[in-house]
Amino acid sequence: MNTQTTSSPQFYLTAPAACPYLPHEMERKVFTHMVGERAPELNDLLTQGGFRRSQNIAYRPACESCRACVSVRILAGEFKPSRSMRRILQANADIVSAEYPAEPSNEQYSLFRRYLDHRHQRGGMSDMSVLDYAMMVEDTHVHTKIIEYRLRVEGSGISSDVRGPLVAAALTDRMGDGLSMVYSFYDPELGDRSLGSYMILDHIRRAQERGLPHVYLGYWVKGSRKMDYKIKFLPQEHLMARGWERYDGAPYTPPGPGGRPSLRR
Repeated sequence: MNTQTTSSPQFYLTAPAACPYLPHEMERKVFTHMVGERAPELNDLLTQGGFRRSQNIAYRPACESCRACVSVRILAGEFKPSRSMRRILQANADIVSAEYPAEPSNEQYSLFRRYLDHRHQRGGMSDMSVLDYAMMVEDTHVHTKIIEYRLRVEGSGISSDVRGPLVAAALTDRMGDGLSMVYSFYDPELGDRSLGSYMILDHIRRAQERGLPHVYLGYWVKGSRKMDYKIKFLPQEHLMARGWERYDGAPYTPPGPGGRPSLRR
């Protein structure tokens, strides 16, 4: 007999599928639904436990033979930008950002589509329609905002109603202990601006201003070059077998069969 109450989350396991990050590996995920009044509280608990949110679903890897995915969160209160990060901030000093309710727009989707077509032509999101994008943004039961990044219109003040072109956007959850970057995208033709890194730096600033200790970046995948940018924002913590462990840039030992990578002390 099932004695689990309807208010308790029920977890499910996906069938094996090809890993999108590491060749010759298979991935499985454990997931649950987050709906109703308890969704924000559940989102906090699951994110702190290594889950990620996609619409109203929270998931985390549950692969049988690989533990390369490591949850990463930046220690915002201790963060100091490196010289290269200061250059990124300077290069984007003409950008203004603003938070809005999690509502999609045609302008956002147009930018999102250009980003996918340039960066993820063969990814699982490559065929997302405008309706799919709208669901990604607004299908949420937690505290979610969309942050838009626009070029400042020359001659307009900070409080001006004149809005420049949209160059980047981030879908972000506000949690009790930090900000979680659910998904971000940017104009692929502005690669020299490093807009992906700029948005992370902006989220660190927002967390600092609100007294929030963490910025959650999702998973770093050892062996996947496209994920290496995530471990440049130091100090940070990685979710290991014993819980969250501080990471200041020390190299990892290779993961053993079926085991998690561990820090070299």
